[in-house]
Amino acid sequence: MAGSAHKVLTESLTPAAPSLTGRIIGGDTMSDLSSFTLEDKYTVTSGRIYLTGIQALVRLPMLQRLRDEAAGLNTAGFISGYRGSPLGGLDQTLWKAKAHLERQHIVFQPGINEDLAATAVWGSQQVGLTPGAKYDGVFGMWYGKGPGVDRCGDVFRHANAAGSSRYGGVLVVAGDDHAAKSSTLPHQTEHIFKAVMMPVLYPANVQEYLELGLHGWAMSRYSGCWVAFKALADTVETSASVNVDPFAVDIRLPSDYALPEGGLNIRWPDPPLQQEARLTHHKLYAALAYARANRLNRVVLDSPAPRLGILTAGKSYLDVMQALDELGIDAELAAQIGLRVFKVAMVWPLESDGVRRFAEGLEEILVVEEKRQMLEYQLKEELYNWREDVRPRIVGKFDEKGEWAQIPKANGIVDHGEWLLPAAGELSVARIAQVIAQRIERFFTSPVIEARLKLIEAKQKSLETPLVLVERKPTFCSGCPHNTSTRLPEGSRALAGIGCHYMATWMPDRTTTTFTHMGGEGVPWVGQAPFTAEKHIFANLGDGTYFHSGVLAIRQAVAAKVPITYKILYNDAVAMTGGQPIDGTLTVPQLTRQLEAEGIARIVIVTDEPEKYAGVTGLATPGGQPIPIRHRDELDAVQRELRDYPAPSILIYDQTCATEKRRRRKRGKMIDPPKRAFINELVCEGCGDCSRESSCMSVVPVETDFGRKRAIDQSSCNKDFSCLRGFCPSFVTVEGGTLKKGRAVAGAQADFPEPPLPELAATARPFNLLVTGVGGTGVVTLGALIGIAAHLDGKGISVLDMTGLAQKFGAVFSHIRIADRPEDIHATRIATGEADAVLGGDLIVTAGSEALSKMREGTTRVVANVAEAPTSDFLLNPNWQPPTAKLDQRLEDTVGEGNVWFLDAQKLATALMGDALYTNMFLLGFAWQKGLVPLSLAALSRAIELNGTAVEKNLAAFLWGRRAATDLAAVQRIAEPPEVVHLHPSQSLDDLVASRVAFLTAYQNAAYAERYRRLVEQVRAAEASLGGTALSEAVARYYFKVLAIKDEYEVARLYTDGTFTERLQEVFEGVPGKDYQVHAYLAPPLWAKPDPVTGKIKKRQYGPWIWPALKVLARLRFLRGTALDIFARSADRRLELQQLADYEADVALILANLGTDRRETALALARLPEQIRGYGHIRAATARPVEAERARLRAALTAPAQPPASRPVPVRVVAA
Repeated sequence: MAGSAHKVLTESLTPAAPSLTGRIIGGDTMSDLSSFTLEDKYTVTSGRIYLTGIQALVRLPMLQRLRDEAAGLNTAGFISGYRGSPLGGLDQTLWKAKAHLERQHIVFQPGINEDLAATAVWGSQQVGLTPGAKYDGVFGMWYGKGPGVDRCGDVFRHANAAGSSRYGGVLVVAGDDHAAKSSTLPHQTEHIFKAVMMPVLYPANVQEYLELGLHGWAMSRYSGCWVAFKALADTVETSASVNVDPFAVDIRLPSDYALPEGGLNIRWPDPPLQQEARLTHHKLYAALAYARANRLNRVVLDSPAPRLGILTAGKSYLDVMQALDELGIDAELAAQIGLRVFKVAMVWPLESDGVRRFAEGLEEILVVEEKRQMLEYQLKEELYNWREDVRPRIVGKFDEKGEWAQIPKANGIVDHGEWLLPAAGELSVARIAQVIAQRIERFFTSPVIEARLKLIEAKQKSLETPLVLVERKPTFCSGCPHNTSTRLPEGSRALAGIGCHYMATWMPDRTTTTFTHMGGEGVPWVGQAPFTAEKHIFANLGDGTYFHSGVLAIRQAVAAKVPITYKILYNDAVAMTGGQPIDGTLTVPQLTRQLEAEGIARIVIVTDEPEKYAGVTGLATPGGQPIPIRHRDELDAVQRELRDYPAPSILIYDQTCATEKRRRRKRGKMIDPPKRAFINELVCEGCGDCSRESSCMSVVPVETDFGRKRAIDQSSCNKDFSCLRGFCPSFVTVEGGTLKKGRAVAGAQADFPEPPLPELAATARPFNLLVTGVGGTGVVTLGALIGIAAHLDGKGISVLDMTGLAQKFGAVFSHIRIADRPEDIHATRIATGEADAVLGGDLIVTAGSEALSKMREGTTRVVANVAEAPTSDFLLNPNWQPPTAKLDQRLEDTVGEGNVWFLDAQKLATALMGDALYTNMFLLGFAWQKGLVPLSLAALSRAIELNGTAVEKNLAAFLWGRRAATDLAAVQRIAEPPEVVHLHPSQSLDDLVASRVAFLTAYQNAAYAERYRRLVEQVRAAEASLGGTALSEAVARYYFKVLAIKDEYEVARLYTDGTFTERLQEVFEGVPGKDYQVHAYLAPPLWAKPDPVTGKIKKRQYGPWIWPALKVLARLRFLRGTALDIFARSADRRLELQQLADYEADVALILANLGTDRRETALALARLPEQIRGYGHIRAATARPVEAERARLRAALTAPAQPPASRPVPVRVVAA
């Protein structure tokens, strides 16, 4: 047996390639684009395929199975793990590839958490230990993000010590997030794997996912170790065009290492001390021998007279190569400098033979690695015993002074000095380039390097103190259950956990403070409760986390008998990572029974659909009582009840994830209610209560002639309807109506000639295209389309999507690099100042510091969508305004005048296509026509077809973008609807006054309008002597505002005078009342009463019968202010009439005291009504702070004028 084993070890394990079924794609540009399919990534057996790092992990086990089959082995595969960014979509991708996996005998069984998944993979290696095995071996793959690796320490330690099977092997894929883009802390897993003595492979790109993955299983089989595989966000979230061939990797087993008797693989029985001895004395050394035999670590750039060596791995290797490019260091210059680069694929343990050969002749080695030192410590240890005359200096995180230096300062404090390559955060290409240049300049000077370094440093300096004009923070999706579920009653606070609801920690209205790791939700309270006067807290716990491990946290709270309410957010999907189902069964009835069994005696279910619980059986009956089912509108009252309960309690908030609802509706798996919310902009006061109540980003600002109002973005609305709770009569629902088609779709287009083909940029060197936008608007899809098109054109392509939590309405970036050859692309990120083009889907993101850092005058050209999409700040601040002019200027200042095109692509796309979802495709067409996307029209068109979603409309949007780039004015004439006077700001004071005189005449009568006109004219005459019309315009706007009181008569008129019907017909097909019904949501003052708990007045829905009644009410407006006016004596009306009287008094005061020195004060006083908005208690609340400001301004207006400060008389000194 030993002899046969020795024979196997001395020969190549790469079998001769058999005849395989499947397509082979070779060559460069695909001559027949129609033959390419999205399934090629799993079916093509040789040539180039286009896939993401995630998809490479799915293809990888298929390649392993084909290799085993060709070698005469009957193997199978087993994959298990737990989702988490950057591996959040791996399980979904595996499910989609189920048919391909099954054909290769590969089983995917996700774990309910990471350590149980790892235990299942451990079991796959035990298949041959007992009778009944159907396969020669099972190769296993575990996956999880960094915190999951931490959680699995015990399993990994035991399983790695036990070992892998001879024809199995285990690859442990760890998703690392160095920058905490979607994590509560940055994580770096190499040190954990070192602690459990597991070799670590670190691929640098998608191609290496396939190659090193095959090496990983081979190493695992040979050495008996489980092998870790570091999947960094920068690589696993990258898409690329790669070579695929199961037999291209030549795997060789070591000929210089003798395995011990019995080998190194798993066995039973196996005493623990024998496992330890085998692992420490043999298995790791076998792994090192494998790395040595297959040259996993190797010199990639050398010099005949080397002086400076750079040792690096993974993403840092790509960054180093990109830094050399940016410094102008090609192979010829590198040889002159004496530069040698060593690329490490197995970062632990570091194979010493290759390292020593690399180090020979070097004066210095620079170690470039992100986060804490792994390679640097090993390198120093391995070279420590070299003679001083041949041992090179080693620098990395610090320069020559070393890490533990104690540098005394003048104040007597000891400091360790500055970092050379910091361990915190991420390393940028610019920083690496600066350090390389600094080390080179000690012995070599080059004008090329000096010039490039100055450029890099100048760009970096400009970014040292970024000017943050506005920030796009992630927030909950439109209609997200967490918009409501994470709210708290006044005086309470909550603890956060892992999931989308974690975002509540930075929302100022949620009083959610601190968080824990996954599964520890609420448990910090056990350690706080005995030592604080605080009596109770809430803890947010997602249903996915509950199933993962969170039930143990509840068990701990019950054991400690602390007063805490767990809000279990039952959303029917794991929304954070893509809407996956929970890995098992968890219904609400089942959940209640589990909780009752855990000792919970108080459970309440809160839902947006209480009616769905009619007939539901199986709910627990804690204490013998049925569980209350309450509507979400009662959430505040329910929480107030539960916070007075002296023991652990449960609030199950049951509402389906909004994004998942949208997906299911598109796929026909959930009813899409034929109902849409709509706002009557003339009735709207712009108070923002609808945004505060719903926290919904689909409620957007709209600027009108009568000020800022609200509208519903029908493209992004998920039909949650919580916005209807806003205390405002401007909301209606349109039931049965369909949105109008765009003008282009409807056929209203000119006879456009075919746009000319643009001149495309060369890609001999990588062309860098940055795509920016808002999470959830299709930026990632756009990057994927461009990537596939580049693949079809035979280009080298790299697409890195930087999303994380930003997918939730945050800033999203796609770094796209296109080159003639894949090997010309090093780093996946676009470096400082190196973007050739920017496709800006959102102005705020495009003009933000991160995007601007990639731009440079003379290099970058930009297409910027200037549509004003609000940030999450708008939810709580109705006055929020994007600094559009400043953002425009920042862009122009960065790239130079004439290098940026500004257009409202969203407005044009919506008008033309009927939906804002086509904005990005419109932008892509515009950018392509301007020559900013160096790909063929045929490839882009085919990529759009392959996407398979609304193909004709997307192709049309792309074409309209091209047309706009050719003749924007012509496209605008078609796209822009006929002007509606009341929605467009007036251009002159005369127009402004005339429109309001007409409005007030309709409001009441001509005499009322004349009252308005007369006062405005008085102000205008008084201001004439001062010059300008700013004060007159302010009075014209705000005197009108206080005169046109939106009482019951006026609201009725604004709904029934025909204007609102016209607005509905502009948006919906057909006629209201005939083709669809319109329902109103009102709180009539005569019978709407405040809630006794919250004090809020609840609106009621009124059906179509309300419109004739409102028409009658509108006709009764002649009763306004008379003894027969039944509304005149309400508190609201008294307040509004007082505000009218106050304003007239203020204008009189202004006229009596107007002068140049008091003009600004007068203007501020005249504009005060702008801050008073809303109806009822909302209006009263906004009026209170205005009163104090009004008193201050009135006092300032009448204060005695201050004499100008006397200036000292200059004295001329004359010499004696």
